[in-house]
Parts: sequence; structure tokens; C-alpha cells
Amino acid sequence: MRLTIRKADQEGWLAEHMFISGVYGPGGRKTYLAGAFPSACGKTSTAMLPGETILGDDIAYFRNINGEFRAVNTEAGIFGIIQNVTAKGDPAIWDMLHSPGEVIISNILVSDKKPYWLGMGEELPDKGANFSGEWFKGKQDANGKEISPAHKNARYAVSLKALANCDPELDNPDGVVLGGLMYGGRDPKGSVPVQQSFNWAHGIVSYGASLETETTFAIIGEEGVMEINLMSIQDFLAIPLGKYIQNNVDFVNDIKKPPLVFGVNYFLRDKEGNFVNGVRDKHVWIKWMELRVHGDVDAITCPTGQIPRYEDLVKLFKQVLDKEYKKEDYINQFTIRVSENLAKIGRVEKYHKENGPGSPQIVYDTLEDTRKRLNDLREKHGDYVSPFDLATG
Repeated sequence: MRLTIRKADQEGWLAEHMFISGVYGPGGRKTYLAGAFPSACGKTSTAMLPGETILGDDIAYFRNINGEFRAVNTEAGIFGIIQNVTAKGDPAIWDMLHSPGEVIISNILVSDKKPYWLGMGEELPDKGANFSGEWFKGKQDANGKEISPAHKNARYAVSLKALANCDPELDNPDGVVLGGLMYGGRDPKGSVPVQQSFNWAHGIVSYGASLETETTFAIIGEEGVMEINLMSIQDFLAIPLGKYIQNNVDFVNDIKKPPLVFGVNYFLRDKEGNFVNGVRDKHVWIKWMELRVHGDVDAITCPTGQIPRYEDLVKLFKQVLDKEYKKEDYINQFTIRVSENLAKIGRVEKYHKENGPGSPQIVYDTLEDTRKRLNDLREKHGDYVSPFDLATG
């Protein structure tokens, strides 16, 4: 990845840590979307949404081919976190894991030749074999800490072509035309579940270069700490951070129709600490993006971007999940949390100043513009602003 980023910089294209999926819209049309997520933030489960196609789950190359923004995946398989994969929450992944075929699963519990993992929705056996060797319920490590039946960072690996939903364009050397891309992290306090940027540069800065996530078991170090993971790629950067951001901003200068840029957050919590999103809600957010790419629905402008209208989500929740979508859910999910977003801007600015020099001025200008819009909104409506208040001005 580091070598490829360096080569892309020298030759004028982009190498990104992103999945690529084909998402179906009205009339059977298919729109390709890409997305960057740090580990354990929903990347593979988004790439494997039921009823859609997967072109890749980890690395995407972007090139300008005759004025078109085209994306290709150069990998042969996918490598995903298996914890919390359930039949209801991730049916495509679940079906793949339970169908005859070649799959590698690591760091799980094996009992009677059957694999078990944490959060699979089934009762786990009291004994078996795992990463610690022979395991039994209550087994402790050298420090007296109880050993989990399976590891939090257990993974699965499978060939893309073994998947029923593998996209037929996988081997197309020209790739596919990209309609949109998204950046997503674990933000329990601030960001709404889905929003669209005002333009390409705004999205690259506000959602990509500002990507912040709560550290998890999949990241070495302490869990539960907020940290910047710029474009979900900073650990692989082999060129200066500022140059990488500028390359992204400039890439669409000769593109006829740049992809729309979205920010997503599946991990927003309410004041009681409960998630405001259901596990399967992400499918609705993706379908809304597909409609936005084609201009089929309008959006509400807020300080950080453009958010869905309630009436559009009511239709999508019914169509996609056969679920009633209440006004209380909409308010809970899309209320603008002004103070939390202002605090995030401060952390992002600090990160770029400390990890420079070299972040382009557009980063600081974009953040300052957002700060001003948030402060203006707070003067008018307070710290917590209902999306219905935004819709009425």
C-alpha cells in the first residue's frame, strides 16, 4: 500500500484504503460507491450489504480515464472482522460463512469441528480450542484474567469470486465509473448517521481529512480513545500528509462529473449511551446516497453538510427494511449537536498543526467556515438543533 501510494503520487492517480460496491437504484440501475472506514467501523459489512454487489472491500485505485472518475480493485479476496456477524445483521456474510466453500477463519473458538465467534447470536460452548490452546469456560491467563472464548479481532478471509454477490466488473482493467464515496468512523457524540458534502473539496476536508474514530479492539493501544485517522489511510502514507490531501483535492480538476462525497457514522449514541442506529440502518443510508448521486431526492442544509429529509427516509426504511420510521428516530439521529461538532473541529485543527507542517490552507479555511456556521446556528437555535428546525429555517 505504501509503495502504491508513492507510485500514485508520482503518476497522478490515487491509491485509497476503500471498498467498492455496486448499489442498485430505481429501475434496476447500478451506481458504484466507494468507502473508507478504520477497522471495526463497518467497512466490510457495508461492502457486503444484501442485494448489492461487492467489487472490493479494502483497496481502490482511482484514475482519470477520458474525464471519468474510474475505480478498480486489485485484490482477489476480502479480509473482515467476524465479531458480531449475525444472520440478521449481516445476512450476506453469514450465508457465505455457512455455505460450502473455501474460507479461512482465524482467532475463533472451535468445538466439535464447528467455528464460534463473539456476538454471533448463538450460545457458545463451554470448551474447545482457541488462540490460547485448549480452552474451557473460566480459563485464566498468566495474570489471572479470564480468557475470552474467541478473540475480539477474529477475522475471516474468502475469495471474492466465491461470493454470490461478486460484481461482474471485478476483472475489468478500466474499472468502473464511481458515483460517490464515503468516509466513516466511530463517533459516539457528534456526527449524524449520514450527510453529503457541499462539494468535492469540502468532503475531502470535512469527512476525509477530519475522519475521527473511537479506538477499538482492532487498533493496537487503548480502547475508547478518540483519534484522527485521516482518510483511514494515515498509517500507510509514504508521502507527506499535506501532499496527500492536496492530491485528493486536485484530482477532480479535469473530471467531468466528480463523485459526491458523504460522511457516515453508524455509532452515534444518545445521552443514555444507546446507539441511535440499528445495525441494518446502514443500508438505508447507502440507498439515500444512491438517490442523491442521481438527483432523485432533495436534502436539508446544515452547518456540516446536507442531511436527508424525513419524508424520504420514511419511504426508504419501508422499502429497504420494511420498517416504520418515526419522527422521534429522525430527531434522535439527525439533531445537530453544535458543541460536540465544535469540539471536534478543535481536535482536527490541533492534529493538522501537530502533524505538519504542510496541511494545505484549504483544510484550515474549510474548518473555520464550518465553525462559523455552527456558531451562527447556535445563536439562533441553541446547542441541540432538530432537523425539523433546520428544514423551516
